[in-house]
Formats: sequence, structure tokens, C-alpha cells
Amino acid sequence: MTDRTPNPDAGPVAWRSNANHNRMMELARIRDASPSAPGKVTLDHFGSSAFRITSPRGLTVMVDPWRNHPLRHWDWYIRDMPMTSVDVGVSTHAHFDHDALNRLDAHVLLDRPIGTYAFLDVRIVCIPDKHATQSGFGSYDFKMVHKELNGVDIEPPDNPRSWDNCLVVVETGGLRILHWGDNRHDAPDHVWEALGPIDIALLPVDGSQHVMSFEMTAAIIARLRPKVVVPHHYYIWDVTTRGSTLLPADGWVDKQPRARRIGGPSVQYTAEGLAQLPAPTVDFFGDHVAFDKHAWRQGELD
Repeated sequence: MTDRTPNPDAGPVAWRSNANHNRMMELARIRDASPSAPGKVTLDHFGSSAFRITSPRGLTVMVDPWRNHPLRHWDWYIRDMPMTSVDVGVSTHAHFDHDALNRLDAHVLLDRPIGTYAFLDVRIVCIPDKHATQSGFGSYDFKMVHKELNGVDIEPPDNPRSWDNCLVVVETGGLRILHWGDNRHDAPDHVWEALGPIDIALLPVDGSQHVMSFEMTAAIIARLRPKVVVPHHYYIWDVTTRGSTLLPADGWVDKQPRARRIGGPSVQYTAEGLAQLPAPTVDFFGDHVAFDKHAWRQGELD
């Protein structure tokens, strides 16, 4: 017998939105916008691996919104990420801490995209590769856990879908911003060649070395040679639960020769400004997120 129990949260939720395409229709009429045109680019931190990038023309791109695992065996967050309005939403891979596109009220959703998407003064280039799986240096060996408890071998190349990853490069304001997702550090040469020059690298860093070791992070930075590195995927005491096993990134940040602690959830970049910075400069948001944490914890932002 077919189960007809209503479940409004199953699948895409855009059908419940009161918004429409009017804004995008107006922006589509602009013909002189280019990702290479210089201007101010804003980066907002939403905790975990979620960042909103705002182009000089005002187009907003959110990469890797988060939620708790739908099976609710254990929660990583006090609540799911608050519903957030953006123009374009992107998910690097099919893990619950990166794929909550249903928490975005967005005009466009790019779920694990491969290829190129362009609109207004933004170009998004997505390169397919594999999730990091070398986990023996972390607090626990999640590769072993998956194999022993779930009977799943996550090792590439025959890993299940959720252990693939798409590297996402957002081009705007004359800058190239790379969201690493949880990609492996030793990607094949053709992946590095496809990435090209990177100005700002958003890399997973936390004290538990959950995704990769500090040595692996250093190897990525040495090869990319970005002007700015922004850590993500770390523990925030009033957003992330201790059951996540994540730890703060402060210890790693403190050991970097050039680090700036951003005094809020937002920072602006320009190509001209980055040219003045010694490379690599680490910009660290710490516990700052771009939403009202108190109201969120009270369930007022759903």
C-alpha cells in the first residue's frame, strides 16, 4: 500500500517560496557586466563550510549550506542552518554538512555541478574530483568506521556518490575564489591545471584534522599559492555540537605567519587590495556567523 503521509520537506522546497524571478529578470537585461571587471567582492561566513559571495553588481552565491543528518543518528548542529535568501546556491558534495540546498530560498541551485555556469558578473567553474579519505591522523578514522559499521568502502575510484567532490571556483570582481569543499589534497595533475590561478582559497581546517592533516593543508597552499586562505569546517561552540568531533581552528591559525582575525562575519576584497597583501594571508572569521545566533537557537529564523 502506498504511504500517503504528507512530507513537505521531501525533495526541493522552492514550491513553498513566495519569491519569484523578477529580480533575475531585471539583472538579465544588464549587458555590460563581466566577472573580470574590478570591484568590491564581499565574503560572508555562515559557519561550517557555508559562505555567501556577493559580486560587485550584487549577485549573491552561497556555497555549501548545512543541516543535520536526515537520519538524526547524531546531530552536528544545534539546529539546521537558517533559511537564507540568495540568488545562486551551490553544493560541493552530497554530505549533510555541505548539501542543504533546501535551506536556501534561491533562484538557481547548482547541486554538485560539473562544468560552467555564468550570469551577470559571476562565472562559476566546477571541477569534478574526490572527497578526502585519508583520515588516520584525525580524532577518529571515519574510513574505518564506514567500512566496519556500514559495509561501505569510501576509497576512490569506486567510492559511492557521496564521496565524490566538486571543486568550485567563483570568478567575480577580477578575483578567483576557490571553495575546496572536502576534496582530497593529492588530486591528479589535470585537476590542478583546471583550477588555474587562485586568489582566495576557502580550505577545511580544524583542530581535529577531520578532513585533512595540517601537512596536507600546507601542501595545498604551497601548490595553489593564493593571496588569502580562509579556514572553514571547524567547531563553533554555539553553532556546532560537540558530537561532531570537530575542534576550533584557532591553534592552526595562531601558528600561521600572517593571520588576521576578522572582527565580524563579513569581509570585502578587491583585486587591488589583494595585490598589497603578503601571500598567503590567513583571514579567520572565528565564531562569527552572518546570522543572529540567539534568534536561530530559539527557532525564530526557520
